[in-house]
Amino acid sequence: MTPEDFLAQYTAALETQNWDNVAPLIHADCIAVFTEDTYKGKAAVESAFRKTFDLIKDETYAIENLHWVLRKEDVVIVNYNFHWSGIIHGKPAAGGGRGTATLVLEDGRWRLLSEHLGPNPR
Repeated sequence: MTPEDFLAQYTAALETQNWDNVAPLIHADCIAVFTEDTYKGKAAVESAFRKTFDLIKDETYAIENLHWVLRKEDVVIVNYNFHWSGIIHGKPAAGGGRGTATLVLEDGRWRLLSEHLGPNPR
């Protein structure tokens, strides 16, 4: 699997809004930085994702404009635009911004080691 394949699988897993589909893609030491907080470790990241899955119904999620900051045999860093849409409290909602992810190759499989999502810079 290439890093591009991983990102496609990760995006598809997020759209299922099912942690069981996302969990195998997350490194045990993952750190996620989102607008509301920083989550350290897979259990904390799981809690954040489950909270989002519960809040946003029928979510679609996409990433585009990939920029490979670092590309080595066992680690990559990628910057991208992300977009989401769904239903929150019965009303359509959407958003997006910039993301940066670090992927590591562990036991022959890519896993998300870190993700930082935030607003688009001005």
